[in-house]
Amino acid sequence: MAIGLIIIGDEILSGKRTDQHFPKVVQMLKARGLQLSWAEYVGDEPARLVALLKRSFASGDIVFSFGGIGATPDDHTRQAAADALGLPLVLHPQGKINIQQRITEMGEEAGVPADLHSPENLHRLKMAEFVEGAELIPNPYNKIAGFAVREHYFVPGFPIMSWPMIEWVLDTHYAHLFNQVPHAEHALLVYETAESLLTPLMVRLEAEFPLIKVFSLPSVGDAQTRRHIELGVKGEPAQAAAAFADMCATLDAMQAEYTTI
Repeated sequence: MAIGLIIIGDEILSGKRTDQHFPKVVQMLKARGLQLSWAEYVGDEPARLVALLKRSFASGDIVFSFGGIGATPDDHTRQAAADALGLPLVLHPQGKINIQQRITEMGEEAGVPADLHSPENLHRLKMAEFVEGAELIPNPYNKIAGFAVREHYFVPGFPIMSWPMIEWVLDTHYAHLFNQVPHAEHALLVYETAESLLTPLMVRLEAEFPLIKVFSLPSVGDAQTRRHIELGVKGEPAQAAAAFADMCATLDAMQAEYTTI
């Protein structure tokens, strides 16, 4: 089953904020023997967000979505998810309780009794309006839950909240997928060699070892390293080891200069 990532917000696309979620999700998945298959960035544009979610819901993938689930005018994710599924938004009973508990706690911390029926606090309940049938994702930071529907997991854009929520989702719902596919990776640096000269080797290795992938990352070099290509194999451990040995032997025969990394 593929895993996808959606990162939402005009502030990311405009450069006002730098996305931190992509590398963190990759790290969380890697620690569990999982891998990200795709990622998309989208702004706070309802029609575009609905179209993206329609595609991702239809894919059957596990999808993590960051951002846009607050209660301000530029938060469109909850409604977009509902529109993409053709379902209504409804006030989640436990989500409502969580928000009211948080409001009460904030009042106690400020020494002012909370008025749960004030316009401001009633508006906050919009953060508990989720797609009909959605389940809650607990938020350990402030109790304002995210929501899950059709293997899509919607969390806030704030890392201090969202990252523990995603780890909870993984460990609660997908522990059975952890470390299911053995994986190994081997690489080397080939110096001053054209990538086109290495392409036949890459094609042959993938044909002869169907459980691996070959990767090639050219670099023009810098003050510390000459022009080179990072060349490697990744995949099923036994085939990866055999393919890498074949790669090294072929490079030796080509009299190519390289170092393993």
